[in-house]
Order: sequence, then structure tokens, then C-alpha cells
Amino acid sequence: MSTKPTALITGASRGIGRAIAIHLAEKGYHTVLTGRNKSSLEESQEMVVKAGDTDCKVIAADLMDSADIVQLIERAGETIDVLVNNAGLLHAKPFLELTDAEIEDMLNLNLIAIMRLTRLVLPQMLKRESGSIVNIASIAAKNGFAGGTGYCASKFALRGFSTALMQEVRSKNVRIISVLPGSVDTGMIARYDAAPTQESMLQPEDVAASVYAALSMPARATVSELELRPSNPQKR
Repeated sequence: MSTKPTALITGASRGIGRAIAIHLAEKGYHTVLTGRNKSSLEESQEMVVKAGDTDCKVIAADLMDSADIVQLIERAGETIDVLVNNAGLLHAKPFLELTDAEIEDMLNLNLIAIMRLTRLVLPQMLKRESGSIVNIASIAAKNGFAGGTGYCASKFALRGFSTALMQEVRSKNVRIISVLPGSVDTGMIARYDAAPTQESMLQPEDVAASVYAALSMPARATVSELELRPSNPQKR
């Protein structure tokens, strides 16, 4: 059994999730990667192994399926020291053009799946009186934007959940960390920004570094919320 701390990372097949997995592997973590696309997860796994986690585990799962969430935790089969809730979904369009299914999918993945995962992982953390849950929200959890009604609703709710849960568990030495990035150069935003440029956006590696920084704080300190913005003021 590895003596390294174990981090379970959702949405690890690409983008921010992949970057977090690589960064934590470089810093001595054992990682469990999950997402829906197994081949993309295996690509991430190769990168994580090269970064230092030779025991990196991959578990394909659909987090909008409650049974898959239960099986994910069962198949992880080990103590989870850090849960990184990164998987997310954005349908950017005017409110009246959103379908019921699109609204439900954003709420299910961006909020309900996170609550379900947390409910399964949190009891062992409370029992050990140690552990961290990192929720990758968005600056959209504080600032609405046109075309983002459903997405912002889910992220505002996630921020509220995180803030309240942090107050519930902080006395047990369990950290609830909300990370609120602005514009990040990922496939998600590229579909909705007509002319994204790397120079004007955060990179996934920037978010990964901020997550590790929050996790590395002394036990007496908790970064309950971390807002990360591009230096370029033209971007959110």
C-alpha cells in the first residue's frame, strides 16, 4: 500500500483535471483519475506516470449516473485524502433557448454529482479528522454573464454548498476549498469564445498550481476560497 496521499480527480481526461493530476503527481501524490472517456483518461494516465505517479489508477465513470458514482468510490478501493471535483458542463446560450435537458445536465454535473461524491468521501475524512475537498467552481460563481444563466446558477449553488460545508467540517480538520478561475484556455471555453488567445487567458497549469498551493497550507490554515484571474484585464 502506497504511503503517498491519494487524490481522486474528476474530469481528469483533459484540461484542468489533467493538469491537476500531473501537478499533484509531480508533488508526490498518488492519483485516481475519472471521466467518461476511457481512452482520453489513459492518455492522462501516461502523462501522470511520467510525472512520477507510477501507480496512477484510471476509472471510467459517468458522474450524472448515481450508480456510477457509488461504483467509482468502491472501485477506488483506498483512502481518499483529497477529492478534486473538477468535472463540469457549460451550455452557453440565452435562457429561453436552453432546453430542460440542458439545464438539468448542468445542475446534475456541476452540483448534484459533487454533493453525491462528497457525501460518500466525507465520512472517512471526518473519522480520520483529515482530508481536503477541492471544488473547481468558476468566477461565474460570483459574476453572472449573458448566455450563462444555467451555468451560473449551478456554480453559484456550488459556491453556496462549499461555503456552508466548510463551516460544518472545519473543526474536524477537513478542508473545503473553492477555486474560482476566470477565463482558462480549455476546450470548454474555446467553443464559446470566437477568438480566444493563450496570452490573454489562464492556463490549466495555473489552476493546478493554485490547487496545490491551497493543499500545501499548514494544518492550522484553510484557504476556503481562491479566486484566480488572468492578468490581462480584457478577460474575466
